[in-house]
Amino acid sequence: MKSWLVPVQKLQPSDRIAMYGLLNNHFKGVTWEGFQADIERKNWVLLLRDEITNALKGFSTLMLSQTTFGGERITVVYSGDTIVDPSAWSSTTLPRTWIAAINFLREYYAENKLYWLLICSGFRTYRFLPTFWQEFYPRYDAATPADVANLMANLAQEYYGDFYEETTGIVRFHHPQILREGLIEIPTGRQTNPHIQFFEAKNPGYRLGDELVCLTEIRYDNLTRAGQRMWKSESLLEFVQESVLI
Repeated sequence: MKSWLVPVQKLQPSDRIAMYGLLNNHFKGVTWEGFQADIERKNWVLLLRDEITNALKGFSTLMLSQTTFGGERITVVYSGDTIVDPSAWSSTTLPRTWIAAINFLREYYAENKLYWLLICSGFRTYRFLPTFWQEFYPRYDAATPADVANLMANLAQEYYGDFYEETTGIVRFHHPQILREGLIEIPTGRQTNPHIQFFEAKNPGYRLGDELVCLTEIRYDNLTRAGQRMWKSESLLEFVQESVLI
């Protein structure tokens, strides 16, 4: 597959329609208005396409912004809608190009610490963290440090407002998007994975679309060996004109 990092304002109408169709095929509760609203809150979109047919196989929306916490200026990547068609699950294109995209954005826009705030309503999204990052929170084998918990709560409150519940670390939308049958269930044999067990216990309402807030710092020495391989690997990612950092 090939991939493009595109500023939101450069998305073609056909891109938006294809993205909406892909998302609607995999989630219940998707509306065109809600989909458009999520895009407009972002400034970058990562598009994954079949190299032969050019059909859209996945995408991820990203918001890169700067804020101040504890007197320190930081840069934050907020993840929005992200989906990969099951036909492309065996491909490493998404993690490889996502890391390449963040590496590009970090080089051009992040002069300070860079954090990734993501919300997870499915175990596959949460598994991205232990697969590619050494330190991330929340996690089953370590308590979240107080400073990290404060930062995570501050960022989530700032971005998600009243949808965020600090006591549980959950974002609960009024009209959630819920993975369809066949995608939301944890496959037999994976229930014993401690990371998946933790996700299910920490976010018991994931089947209803509840989202668990997670945070990691994006830096090379925080990557696992798998993450470092992705960081160093050759990427087919192409960049479409630069966007504006808010």
